[in-house]
Amino acid sequence: MERTVPGPATAPSPPPGAPHPAGRARPRPAPDGTGLLGGLLGDDLLDGVPRPREMRATAPTAIAAPVPAALSRLRRVRPRHFLPTPTGTPFTFAYAAVLAVTSLVAAFADPALVHTLQQGSSTDVAHLARTPVLVLLASALWIAGGVVSPYAAAFVLVLSALERRIGAARAAGVFLAGHVLATLATEVPVGLAVLAGHLPDSSLHRLDYGISFGVAAAVGALAGLLAPWPRRLLLVPVAGALLVDLAAFRDPMTDWGHLIALAIGVATWPWVRRARARA
Repeated sequence: MERTVPGPATAPSPPPGAPHPAGRARPRPAPDGTGLLGGLLGDDLLDGVPRPREMRATAPTAIAAPVPAALSRLRRVRPRHFLPTPTGTPFTFAYAAVLAVTSLVAAFADPALVHTLQQGSSTDVAHLARTPVLVLLASALWIAGGVVSPYAAAFVLVLSALERRIGAARAAGVFLAGHVLATLATEVPVGLAVLAGHLPDSSLHRLDYGISFGVAAAVGALAGLLAPWPRRLLLVPVAGALLVDLAAFRDPMTDWGHLIALAIGVATWPWVRRARARA
């Protein structure tokens, strides 16, 4: 036989609106959507039932839209994020310091001394045939046009962004690949043309130095790490400007070198994307 325990007797609850036993009228329930339920179950029962969360939320909180994640990230961006730092981008920072020194030498040293240094660093065919490694490295220590050159600003911004995404060693590899391969791709045909008699012997000593090939390769590689629209906004103007320079035919060998270096950077997209994933 199941055992039962009788519950305490409860007095019947007065009807809604009737005077309270203490002599005061019971307050009417707030118009929160529970009036019908209160009429069916009784207000005393609803006193112990938790209200739905939607009813407890205030109106401003309920209708407030969340702040987009992209906007919150944009607020955290600072100007220093675009510049090289000793810890964040050591390769770009150290390289920029060296370029600043050589630019000061080019601006304030004796012009004859500067010409001798730059001539000795030139990656012309004659130097490449004798000391290829030395001149390939030395030619990347000068900025054609100095610190006011557009390539100086592009070097700082592009190399910093690339290095933050794939690391110092890989960013240096992209820069050197563009500098070395584009130099060889433009100078070797000059040497062959001189041997074939299509160009004079003076073409073997053409002055050629600077960082522009490496910067163009870094631009191409960085574009592969961006979203589609930022990628187009970076690649289309750069490629268009290089094509305009080539069409002007002022310095076709250098202009071809810039396009080749940009293509080299684009060719590194699978590699830099894997590098970013590992980083």
